[in-house]
Amino acid sequence: MADIDVNQLLMQMRSVAAAAQSHSKPPVAETAAPGMDFASLLKQSVEQVNANQMKSSAMSAAFAKGDTSVDLTEVMVASQKASLSFQAVLQVRNKLVQAYQEVMSMNM
Repeated sequence: MADIDVNQLLMQMRSVAAAAQSHSKPPVAETAAPGMDFASLLKQSVEQVNANQMKSSAMSAAFAKGDTSVDLTEVMVASQKASLSFQAVLQVRNKLVQAYQEVMSMNM
């Protein structure tokens, strides 16, 4: 499973937001992988968040058991990474729900 470049994803989200505000057609992502659709990107993101949370949980449990190979700073970094990635996916979900509600409220 490939890692997601957070900066690249953020840049794409900003360009889509800017295009939506100007009511123009969004630019084609130059850095997107060929054949990568939104559903597979979203699935990959959720899987990566799950992997981050599982790693954080495992490291926390190992540290709590007194494993000397696990450093407290590594545990804290993994925990923050899991939290941040979850919050990012949550915000994407919120924006998707908001966009869906706006589309559904449009008069045809």
